[in-house]
Amino acid sequence: MRLIQRHPVRRVLLVGASGYIGRHVLAELHARGHHIAALVRPDSKRPEAPAECEFIDADVARIESLQAALLGRCFDVVVSCIASRTGTAKDSWAVDYQANLHLLQVATVLGVGHFVLLSAICVQKPRLAFQHAKLKFEAALADSGVGYSIVRPTAFVKSITGQIQRIRDGRPYLVFGDGELTACKPISQIDLARFMVDCVEQPDQHQGILPIGGPGPALTPMQHGELLFRLLQQEPCYRHVPPGLFKVMSSLLSPFTFLSNNLDETAEFLRIGHYYATESMLLWDANHDVYDAQGTPEYGEQTIEDMFIQALNDNSRVDTAVKRLF
Repeated sequence: MRLIQRHPVRRVLLVGASGYIGRHVLAELHARGHHIAALVRPDSKRPEAPAECEFIDADVARIESLQAALLGRCFDVVVSCIASRTGTAKDSWAVDYQANLHLLQVATVLGVGHFVLLSAICVQKPRLAFQHAKLKFEAALADSGVGYSIVRPTAFVKSITGQIQRIRDGRPYLVFGDGELTACKPISQIDLARFMVDCVEQPDQHQGILPIGGPGPALTPMQHGELLFRLLQQEPCYRHVPPGLFKVMSSLLSPFTFLSNNLDETAEFLRIGHYYATESMLLWDANHDVYDAQGTPEYGEQTIEDMFIQALNDNSRVDTAVKRLF
């Protein structure tokens, strides 16, 4: 059983509680005894939550909705786990920047002492719309006078377990280039949630920009594949995809993006694909122009092998349930 060190109880406004990370932050806040108010859209499904959790209906896209719902209330900390769903320019500027800015503006009026933001480590080398949107809000938060923790996780395990079913189906594991172009120290959603709640409880020790990864070492996509094949006891089989393919397709679409929003968004998806195929999710050392695996901070207990085993077990339970239904 994990021992939880008790800190002063905080009044926390959690935004994005139904998301991939937000729901784990909600559970961790409750486990540590904090008073939680979860902000949800009026038309959205409420996440599973303990009875003590208060839900507040408001639309972060509209500052007047936030003001009507929150003014007159009292919070010690705001935790924002919101992020654009698509990564396209319109969505990113509306959510990653503008919605968070609305939260910050209201938090400032309420006299909130600390703002914990879930960002991403990829903003270190910005080339995409969502990265620029995140950075613009990070700058606004840093200049606001409110205490802040900007949490930049390396990668989520969800982003590297998507090929499990491919391998089980006998299809090859996809890698870009030789499979050694990039590396990462992914952090589990549970460990990331714990780190974010540490920021809530110990703001004096968790100030500023905080890159964070899971327990090392940093592994390449080829090493992820080798690990998965070993765990599944299958003969390794790979398909190598040229990462330049993303750039070629994006370039072909670019002259026509003015014709349709769908074409414009597709071109941005291709640029995002190329970025993740060629850039490591590790701390960037600008002085030496390299990614620094050794210098990337580590946190938590779940290794990539632990996460793969959990994902494999979860998939097995789903497969068993489906077979019982049919």
